[in-house]
Amino acid sequence: MSANALHERVIAFYLPQFHPIPENNEWWGQGFTEWTNVAKAKPLYPGHEQPRLPADLGFYDLRVPETRAEQARMARASGIEGFCYWHYWFGHGRRILERPFDEVLGSGAPSFPFCLAWANQSWTGIWHGNPSSVLIEQKYPGPEDERAHFDWALKAFRDPRYMTVNGKPIFCVFAPHDMPSTSAFTRHWRQLAADAGLPGLYLVAVSHITADSGIDPYRNSVVDPFDAVTHLTPLDYIGSRYLRRPLDFAYRWKTRDFVTRFSPWAAKYKRPVCFEYADVVERALTNMPDGARFLPQVIPNWDNTPRSGQRGTVYMNSTPELFGQYLSKAKAIVKNHPKNEAIIFVKAWNEWAEGNYLEPDLKHGHGYLDVMREVLGVGRSEDADCVSGGDDAVASLAKAEPADGLEDAALRVARSPSPQQMESKSGPMTSDRAHVRSSS
Repeated sequence: MSANALHERVIAFYLPQFHPIPENNEWWGQGFTEWTNVAKAKPLYPGHEQPRLPADLGFYDLRVPETRAEQARMARASGIEGFCYWHYWFGHGRRILERPFDEVLGSGAPSFPFCLAWANQSWTGIWHGNPSSVLIEQKYPGPEDERAHFDWALKAFRDPRYMTVNGKPIFCVFAPHDMPSTSAFTRHWRQLAADAGLPGLYLVAVSHITADSGIDPYRNSVVDPFDAVTHLTPLDYIGSRYLRRPLDFAYRWKTRDFVTRFSPWAAKYKRPVCFEYADVVERALTNMPDGARFLPQVIPNWDNTPRSGQRGTVYMNSTPELFGQYLSKAKAIVKNHPKNEAIIFVKAWNEWAEGNYLEPDLKHGHGYLDVMREVLGVGRSEDADCVSGGDDAVASLAKAEPADGLEDAALRVARSPSPQQMESKSGPMTSDRAHVRSSS
């Protein structure tokens, strides 16, 4: 059975920050990419699994079309319907990290479905003590800028590979809570879609609200104007736990956090906040309301210490088998949804510096992709499905030794910024709502 024949529509978020750009060169040093912090990560406590290193694809560069083709082949074979590319529009037409998607759109390859997610957040230095240092500010200039943004996106919406629900292009918004008015935005874009001859838009809100905040994360005035809502992982589990009292010793034992921030030596000895992934899986998706507009989101793992250092958060002891249980829960939720709306989001395909990725690594190999195939019921014969982009180069890439070039990569990142310096900028997970950490 192919991914297109499944009832479930599994869509994986896709990070484009695996190629150098002038802005990152200026901020963090020549040649900086997402791999910089991944390769230099170190264990921060006994048993901490760092660094996490790629296997089949190596330290790839997303400017290489053969890499994008191999990613698509792997994803399709595991039952993923398509990628949801993080897309950056900061206002007044300013974009960043645009090259990989622009080349996918312009070249027509790989022949693999996709949609877009607007990562509408400022890139700031909030977590290294300098919230006023704004690298790029997310702006909302008004209706004319919304029109310019839509006109750009329309080229993607009209691509035959673009994923839809009942003919309506899927478009996700990462931080709806940061927008001046979600009702005004959704109303305007729907009118622009009608004017362009589209049957409509399928707009998805990514909710950041924790279940015990007193606000329903799935039903509130910010997300109600959207067609669908998905709850951001890992905030669905982690966010509520940071609201607990500092003297909650049961909580501190569970998270292995025995150092408070009220001591002058705390920063030196504090370890990341840790949770058992098995606990995450057990609690996951338990508060979702019924209805096709509520879309589950699953996460294979989480460890953002390559970006955040000791202030990071770690899901411990994640395994493909546990992820399979997580995915099975999501599958059960959407089984009664109409087929077009039976969407499961996976965060993410390749967020390596946050530890949430499906791509093969040196520890688990293809384990997470294999368990997806098993849970979704996708046959191994799908490995032979053709994805355009250069078969000979893909075969060569797939056969490369996983550790080739690792020592050279380590040397290349020797002068790169520390995780504490870097944690502010890495794409969609950059706001005070999204950078999960223990409260002061």
